[in-house]
Amino acid sequence: QMELVESGGGSVQAGGSLRLSCAAPRYMSSGYCMGWFRQAQGKEREAVATFYGGGLTEYYADSVKGRFTISQDNTEATLYLQMDSLKPEDTAMYYCAAVRGKILTGTACTYRSTSYSYWGQGTQVTVSS
Repeated sequence: QMELVESGGGSVQAGGSLRLSCAAPRYMSSGYCMGWFRQAQGKEREAVATFYGGGLTEYYADSVKGRFTISQDNTEATLYLQMDSLKPEDTAMYYCAAVRGKILTGTACTYRSTSYSYWGQGTQVTVSS
């Protein structure tokens, strides 16, 4: 059973930064679509950013473009989400997810949460105004 473990969440004021980490099995350093998703209270889960180690375009939700950056440490397969210029509307539980293969929407790993097979338990991000 693949295990994804998120960390790095917390409380921050608007304009601040956080860096989320997702520890993943080493073999996920290639051949897997990985992504960050979030779910705010009372709302549906949505994709934040997706990544494939191997040259595909990264996907970012319009609401986070220019503020968030997804990346992966290839040696450890750890997935990161650098979040800058945080806004109160970024408040949500953030989840790491993975699926084997190039599961694409357009030229990037898909933003459709139903396509992902493996999920972490989530880490809470709270942004105050």
